[in-house]
Parts: sequence; C-alpha cells; structure tokens
Amino acid sequence: MKPSAHALVDIGANLGNKAFRDDLPAVLQRAAAAGVHDVVVTGTSVGASTEALALARTGDAPVRLWATAGIHPHHAKTWGPRATQSLRELCQAPQVRAVGECGLDFDRNFSPREDQLACFEAQLELAAELGLPVFLHERAAHEDFYAIMQRWRPRLRAAVVHCFTGDERALLRYLDLDLHIGFTGWLTDTRRGQHLVPLARRIPASRLMLETDAPYILPKNVRPTRERRNEPALLPHVLAAVALARGEPEAEVAAASTGTARAFFGIAAP
Repeated sequence: MKPSAHALVDIGANLGNKAFRDDLPAVLQRAAAAGVHDVVVTGTSVGASTEALALARTGDAPVRLWATAGIHPHHAKTWGPRATQSLRELCQAPQVRAVGECGLDFDRNFSPREDQLACFEAQLELAAELGLPVFLHERAAHEDFYAIMQRWRPRLRAAVVHCFTGDERALLRYLDLDLHIGFTGWLTDTRRGQHLVPLARRIPASRLMLETDAPYILPKNVRPTRERRNEPALLPHVLAAVALARGEPEAEVAAASTGTARAFFGIAAP
C-alpha cells in the first residue's frame, strides 16, 4: 500500500462486489490508513444500488461511505417502469449522491443497444427531475453518447464520465459540455493507457476526480497480489500517476481533486 498524507476521495468503488465479501472491514481500514476519507460506492443495478445504499448507511465505518443508484448499460435489459421507480425511491436517501452508473457500452453489448439507449435516457430524466449529478459510463459508443449528453446537459446539475479511457477528441468534446472526468489506474497501463498521459494535462483541475473502480483496474504501479484485486487503499497510486502525468506535486492534485469531488457530490469535509 502507498500511504498518503493527503485527504482523498474515491469517487467510484464497487464495494458490493463479491470480491469484498469476506474482508470488507479490513479493506475499509486500509483505505483509511492510506488517506482515503470518502468512498462513493457504485450502484450498477437496482439490487447493487440497494446494497450500495446499505453500505453507505453503515455508521461505524472507518471511512465515510456514499452511494450512487443506477443501472449500468450491461444491465439495461432489466430496465422498466418498476426499476425506474425503485431508483427514484433509492435516490431519496441522503447517502445517495448521484444517479448511475448509467450510459452506453457498445463494446460488449451485454444488453441490446436499443435497451441501453432507453435505459440511459430514463436515468438522465430521473437525474434532471431530482437535481442529482450523474455518474456516467461510455465504452465504444462515443457518438451516440455525446449526442444524448448534448441534448440533456442543460437540464443536468452535473455529470462525470467515470473511468475515462477515450481519445483527445472525446475528452475535448466532454469538456466542452462541462462534464467532469474520472481517472483510474488505466493511466498506468503502458500497453493500453499511455495515450491518457498527455490528456491528463488538458483537464482543468476543477473537472478532474480520482477513482479506483475497485475491484477492477488494478494500477500497474502496484505489485499485484495473488488475487489481483484493486481496492480503495490503492487510490494514492492513481494520484501519483496523475500527478506525474500533469507535472504537478501530488499534494496539489490531491487537494484539487478532493475539493472537486466534494463539490460535485455535495460532500462536506469531515
């Protein structure tokens, strides 16, 4: 683990994943020791969002937990009026700070594209109705995703493209829409993520946030464990890579990204 002297916010961690079933208390203890003060637990279905909220309601966790509530494009075929109503009810809880993870994924198409499009727009409508920010997912679907966001952005409070892995054109178009950008350990992948290094410098500090997407995307600047599991305690490794790419001190990137995350999700400093 890379301890950090800086207060950090992990804006996306899938703590309800079965990978954390046996040792979540220890995972949260390590996160606190690494300087991670807040973790936003990602909701990816009605069930996962319900579990994310249950975790966020845990009062004695060593880090503060928050939640999103949404339906990932992989699960878009489960969308319908009942699912939308369930999400609306979940979003009434004060611990739920964003709608999502929602968006489009034409890379794997685990749900039909027409279902993805309908599910995505339904969640944007819900976010606009409730005045909540949106936690977004986009893979191999930039043109459709951008067109939808261009229509909806004036009605949305705020939106973040989480785990950004796109190219320069996509980044600049998202920034033009006043979207926030989430960076993960993808930046450390010398085979797939090096195009992100110069792009990291293009993102205004007021739009950049850090995340692990745990248990996925283990940073490559970490010695892998046998399980190859990512966790919030490894967020300082993402910080280090982003700071190096931007040519800025880690303390500066930490303070800016944490301040941006707190403002985006409406999380007061502890």
